[in-house]
Order: sequence, then C-alpha cells, then structure tokens
Amino acid sequence: MKRRRTVRESASIEPPPGYYVAGAELPDAAQRTLILDWVVSRRIAGGWRVESRSGSQVVLVRGQPVNHVLHAFLTVFSCLVWGIVWAGVALVNRVERVALTVDAQGRIVTVSAP
Repeated sequence: MKRRRTVRESASIEPPPGYYVAGAELPDAAQRTLILDWVVSRRIAGGWRVESRSGSQVVLVRGQPVNHVLHAFLTVFSCLVWGIVWAGVALVNRVERVALTVDAQGRIVTVSAP
C-alpha cells in the first residue's frame, strides 16, 4: 500500500521577505493581493482547492463530500453488504474549510469554517 505524502501544517503562512517592508508604510491593495496569492499557492500545493475568492479573502476547501446516492444504490443491490463500507466512508471522510483574509497590515488572518 502506498503511503500518502503529508504536508506539514505547521509551515509558516507569512509572506516571504521582500513582499513588503515590515515597519514601513502599510501595504497597498496590490501588495495585499500578492501576499494572498502567495499564501493561496502554498495551500494549493498542500492539497487545498479554492472554493471562492474576493479581493482580499479566499475560502479554501479540502476533502470531498460523500456521494450518499451512489452508496445507497450499491447497498440495495449488494443486499445491504455495502452498508458497512458506506458507514466507514461516512465516518472517516471530512470536508475542511478555511477562510484566509489579508488585513490592512498585510498579515494573514485564518478562520476555520464548518
């Protein structure tokens, strides 16, 4: 069985040096957009996908919802044997959402969503 590559969530999501000078003037809208783009690209590399995007906010999602119609169909035609697999998939599968926002100082604010 192949092991799945895991991405460390503890990696910093702060923008790289050079995007703006800390302590100087506040970043403008273009710089905040660049900061957000950089953070989103790092999250996409970690297996997340973009659900929605506005100027200074992105909602990212990871995981797939369970297709209950397909599993119900398979359960009926397998004389309820597939129900064990369906229950396991429904318990293990989770969909995660996170909203990333860039504030006026250029910092990333992360909010977990249900």
